This record gives sequence, structure tokens and C-alpha cells, in this order.
Amino acid sequence: MTLTQKIRRTLRPVGKTAQAVWRWKQLSFNEAPPVFGNSKPKSGSHLLLQILNGFTQIMPYRYVDADPIRTINRDGGRRTVDRVAADLRNVPQGVIGWGYVEAVPENVAVLCQPKRVNYFIYRDPRDMLVSQVFFATDMHEEHGMHEYYKSLHDFGARLNVAITGIERDGLKMVSVKQRYEGVFQWLEQKHVLCLRFEDLINNRDATLTAMLDEVEKTGYKIPTPREKSLAVLVDAIQPKKSHTFRSGKTGGWKQHFTDEHKNLFKEVAGDLLVRLGYEQNNDW
Repeated sequence: MTLTQKIRRTLRPVGKTAQAVWRWKQLSFNEAPPVFGNSKPKSGSHLLLQILNGFTQIMPYRYVDADPIRTINRDGGRRTVDRVAADLRNVPQGVIGWGYVEAVPENVAVLCQPKRVNYFIYRDPRDMLVSQVFFATDMHEEHGMHEYYKSLHDFGARLNVAITGIERDGLKMVSVKQRYEGVFQWLEQKHVLCLRFEDLINNRDATLTAMLDEVEKTGYKIPTPREKSLAVLVDAIQPKKSHTFRSGKTGGWKQHFTDEHKNLFKEVAGDLLVRLGYEQNNDW
């Protein structure tokens, strides 16, 4: 990070708070409930982030945190449970937090409370795998799988590894089935609205309405009329402004999964898609 970027990062909270004070004509931001947006990587986190930024236009929040709270650092190292839980507790008052955190008891104890709002977004595992391979190969050279993926001869070989996982020569990536164990843990939690990426794309208005309803379940009344709130959130969704944007579509896996990939996925993942509701059976 350059010096200029560091200065901007330092000054951002002050500038954003000043904008919020001017917009809402108030100095305190403790009325609206705490909000946290959560995701598995490559499952729609930046789409969710855009919606959370839209929240600051319809409710008195100061800003959305610039940096995500992570269980695993970008370099692949795992952070301690206590550090992650501390970060969750330390999100400033009136600031919307977001990140990639697991449903361990320490995190659940912080987040899953009646007066808090939590969103967790997940995605069809097949589309997630395709997105992960493209991202690690072509968009993020510091990704732990970048060099290995580049060493493989084609996309199909990379997708095989993404499905099965790998543990050798210092590389470790779990299988697709193991990745989604954490999704089911969040699906089981109270006080968490779990969202499908596909619903935000294909059933947008109903899903955004459910997100606004989740805020008002805490007893807080959103000051912006519902019709205008929806319009603001719809306008906030601009996938092409995400630095990780590639297609922003659903069902793209069909263009990349061969019959061999399908068979391998079924062998590794079992009934994962049925349990998640993406398929009625394994005859896809």
C-alpha cells in the first residue's frame, strides 16, 4: 500500500462520518441496529457490500467498513478465533461491518443477538468453483493457488483441483464439500438472514425487501419510505464496479463443467446440491 493510499485509508472514516452528519443532520449514530454482512469467498460478497453501502443512504449509518474481517488472511494464514471475535466486537458504533467469518461459537456469541442484523450470502457451489478458479488464475496473483493453477495445462484441470481440493507441497485447499460445511453452520443460526446470490440477481426486489424487513424486526423503523428505499438499493447494485467482477451471472458453470467434471463433483460432494436446494436430485 502506497503512502497516499495509507493517508486516504486513515482519513476515510473522518470524511465518511462528516458526510453522514450532513446527510442525517445528527451527530450520534446509535439508533439503527448493528449490521454485519458475511459471505464465503467468491459467493457474492461484493454484491452484498454494494447493498450495504446503499443502506447508508436510507438509514443513519456512518459508513461501511473499508476492510473485511477475515478468518483467513490473504496470504492463507489462519487468524486466531479470539482475534476475529475481537474485530467483530470492535466495529465502531454506527458503522456497518462485513467480512468472511465462520460460525464458531465465539463469533456466534457476538453476532447472533436479537437487536443485531446479520446477512450471510452463499452461492451455487458450481458457480463458486468456476469463479474461484478464474479469480485465482487471472485476477489475483497473490492468491495461494495462483502459481499452481498457472502450472496446470487448462481450465478443466484447475476445476478438477477446485472440486477435490489439494494438500501437497505446502498447498492446502479443502474440497467443495468441506467448504460448504461452514455454509450449513450459518444456515442453522438464529438472527441471521441467509441469502442466495442467485436470488439477489433473479429475484431482486423480493430479496431486498426481506433484507429491509430484517432490519425492522429489531424494532427499528427505517426512516426512508419503502419504495424509495428499494429504488436506492437497486441503484446501488452495480456489479461492474466491483474489482472482482467477471460475469455477475448465475448458472455460468454450465459452460465450463464437462461430463467428467459433473461426475467428479457428484463423487466428491454427494448430495450437497440437494441439501442446499439447488437440485432436486443428483441427475443434473
